[in-house]
Amino acid sequence: MNNTLRIVYMGTPDFAVGILDGLIQAGNQIISVITAPDKPAGRGQQLSESAVKKYAVEHQIPVLQPTNLKDESFISELKALEADLFVVVAFRMLPEIVWNMPSLGTINLHGSLLPEYRGAAPINWAIMNGETETGVTTFFIEQEIDTGLVIERSAISISENETAGELHDRLMHLGSELMVKSVAQITAGTVKRIPQAELADVSTAKSAPKIFKPMCEVDWNKSVEEIHNHCRGLSPYPTAWTRIENSVKNEIKTLKIFNTEKTTIPVTNSSALKLDAAGILFPCADFYLRVIDLQLEGKKRMHFKDFSLGNAIGNLNVL
Repeated sequence: MNNTLRIVYMGTPDFAVGILDGLIQAGNQIISVITAPDKPAGRGQQLSESAVKKYAVEHQIPVLQPTNLKDESFISELKALEADLFVVVAFRMLPEIVWNMPSLGTINLHGSLLPEYRGAAPINWAIMNGETETGVTTFFIEQEIDTGLVIERSAISISENETAGELHDRLMHLGSELMVKSVAQITAGTVKRIPQAELADVSTAKSAPKIFKPMCEVDWNKSVEEIHNHCRGLSPYPTAWTRIENSVKNEIKTLKIFNTEKTTIPVTNSSALKLDAAGILFPCADFYLRVIDLQLEGKKRMHFKDFSLGNAIGNLNVL
């Protein structure tokens, strides 16, 4: 077998860029990149390129941007590349005609220890569910999403106040190392193919479905532990939110919450906010949640000290 495989890489966001860069730095041959079409973004609706496309253009890697992955012209272009292997990271679900094309298969990197947290948002859900450990998995793509034969897994601990954004960045570096290792094994012909059922009980594995805005609303009737996990698991995106009422102005506004800490301060008022030296205290079912970074509707994200300068905290209540 040749020492260097002909690899087509498929991905879209920043997370995928870190893994692509790792493969290139390790000396792998990326013959083409497949990524999402340019999309209008911002107030001016200027066309915006994906993070993976920007990286590919900078490194002079040919780019394909199909709108339909089953389109005959795209399939023909893909076949003409004569790739040995497809590598997929944070991309769309592939049709079988695509993932079954290369002789050595199509491999994927997932941001969890499969079979745990199959689905679109594994990093968010691991934190929201209060996990203390997660990781990354490389596996061969099959018909059912995130169910394929596992190549390698690598675990990492989750700290008490870590946000999804912080964990995302650490998993990107870990995932880069694991993908480089997995591709090397495929190149050498020593790759493993482990059924997920041999690694954990698939029937009890937690899922990681796509997260929608209504799911991000904070339920202040829950414990400080649950709400802290909810907020950090959604930070910085798609972001936990709540509604607060100014009892003096008699107005209600939406508030996004980014960084929080648990406290053991018992709640003395079921809805009123308080201020202490380290943050704004929000009442949960048992103790107060300390909020450090937040964003009021129509305003920029800010530190609690800046927020408290323009808002009389004692007049605010959660709804």
